[in-house]
Amino acid sequence: MAFLTVNNVKISGIAACVPENKEDNANYDWITEKERELLIKTTGIRTRRVVKNGICTSDMCYEAAKQLIEQTGTAKTDIEILIFVSQSPDYILPATGIILQDRLGLSKQTMAFDMQLGCSGYVYGLSVLSNLMSTGKFKKGLLLAGDVSSFSQSRSDKSTYPIFGDAGTATLLEYSSSATEMHFNLQSDGAGYRSIMISDGGLRNPYTAESERMVELEPGIIKNKRNLTLDGIEVFNFSLREAPENAKALMTYLNKSNADYDYFIFHQANKIMNESIRKKLKVEADKVPYSLEEFGNTSSASIPLTIVTRLKEEITEKNVSLFLSAFGVGLSWGSASVQISNITCLPLIELK
Repeated sequence: MAFLTVNNVKISGIAACVPENKEDNANYDWITEKERELLIKTTGIRTRRVVKNGICTSDMCYEAAKQLIEQTGTAKTDIEILIFVSQSPDYILPATGIILQDRLGLSKQTMAFDMQLGCSGYVYGLSVLSNLMSTGKFKKGLLLAGDVSSFSQSRSDKSTYPIFGDAGTATLLEYSSSATEMHFNLQSDGAGYRSIMISDGGLRNPYTAESERMVELEPGIIKNKRNLTLDGIEVFNFSLREAPENAKALMTYLNKSNADYDYFIFHQANKIMNESIRKKLKVEADKVPYSLEEFGNTSSASIPLTIVTRLKEEITEKNVSLFLSAFGVGLSWGSASVQISNITCLPLIELK
């Protein structure tokens, strides 16, 4: 187990941005009305936010970060490190995080880079950024996490299209000698990489005309090799097998139990999967907030988006103990134990 303990770093602000454009799964006419009703019931996903007009992940993260910097009164010269976590960057190169450093008006002294992670990205990114800041070299840092998952979806694929939504988030971290420790447990299993993947467009399988050819893989699933492929059964089994054990291991390591946490924030995969994990962990239902019914699976943005839209009052007014659990593409997964106290949490930002 990759247990990590981070001292001297606190979360001081958080913001989330979604596209204004909303899609309702009740109107997803690729499948029958009965199938739509079953889809909404089992996944818990009714509506999703989907970008239009060429909006990128970086645009949503930029808006979240810009407003967070303004609302917290943070001097741009004080931000010395920026990490962009996404699987939908602006370009193959250069790194989107470096572009965002300039776009946000941050100093050229700022360290900036990308992490190519999806579902587990927020927990992984939080561990990396907080570790780099823990020595005091960096006083303030930004974690920008999100995805435009819709770019890789085939509307004629009922296994993926109605599941994923688009979002970008910003989390402000500060060095503080009085901060409560953060704890992490991070894992990976590359043997399962084919379970969630886009096969064409990289160096292993370069883009060709064949990449665009639509193929019916089974009834209701027509896609090409540039579209996301999701092995639902394999991902469900993996998540149920690994996520609860990872969480239990971290709590055991910390000598803590469910009672020590106010809320458990899961990556918003789908309702049946998350509820299965919740029950396996024996966590009370009122301790597990959901945002997926409104926003779907938003990849690395799902945990901070859930915090912003479901826990805004709690985290701005009191001291809250959170247990974060993320799992998915890679395969990779991890959990985190964090304390949030009276932070700045912006209302949800909508981008036209």
